[in-house]
Amino acid sequence: MSLLWLRVAVLLYGVAALAVLPAALYNRPSWRHIAMPAALAGVFFHFVSLAETLVAAHRALPVDTHETLSMLGLLLAAAFLFLAARYHTVSFGIFLLPVAELLAVVPAFHPGHETIAYPLHTGWLFLHIALLLAAYAALFLSLIASLFYLIQERRLKQKLPAPRRTWLPPLETLDQIALKSLLFGLPCMTTGLLIGSVVALQTIGPTFFADPKVLLSIAMWIAYMLMIFIRRHSGLRGRRAVYLSGFVFLVVLAVWSANQLSAVHRFKAP
Repeated sequence: MSLLWLRVAVLLYGVAALAVLPAALYNRPSWRHIAMPAALAGVFFHFVSLAETLVAAHRALPVDTHETLSMLGLLLAAAFLFLAARYHTVSFGIFLLPVAELLAVVPAFHPGHETIAYPLHTGWLFLHIALLLAAYAALFLSLIASLFYLIQERRLKQKLPAPRRTWLPPLETLDQIALKSLLFGLPCMTTGLLIGSVVALQTIGPTFFADPKVLLSIAMWIAYMLMIFIRRHSGLRGRRAVYLSGFVFLVVLAVWSANQLSAVHRFKAP
């Protein structure tokens, strides 16, 4: 049944992703009334699917690539709902909903059967994975907000005729979303890395810190810290903020890809 619920969620995400385009780009409120309920229902069925999968496997955390991607997609869809409720904008759904659907569609129609390479300490490892995924989602959200800031800023500088209602939030709101997303993601990333390090020391030993995934994760945390420091103390916005967020996001992708080189993080087939 978990696969059925996930496929329903994928379908609902697709409906929401299509409906959010006219709602955001062409200011059609009627389409918003389709996008929001569809996204909300998609998040509900997605959560039910993930919970059923973990309960059926008698564990409390995702242990393969597909389940981890599915969980990240759930976080991005939930972030869309939060932004729509908090800032009354569906603009972020243009990016968040299609990405959430793509992350869910593979496990929905081609579930994985991998196992994790090291012993499971379900409670702490669940926090480790969930917090890092939340940090990744926050960084992606900050990147989108910075990109929207650049688009809105350029439109204002060119003094283009303003429509009755622009599809983008005000510059101040976009800057707040970008910065608050980073500030939310920092403790998530820091705590997630600390938990993973403590668990690794207990199960694997100090050799864990010679793993390429761990070294890249430390570099990612340093880059994340520097990005927040630069944004807060230099007032960095616009194009440079997009470049900076994009660079850190590339580091995150490198960390994710390093799973294939890691002796302890790599998922393996049974």
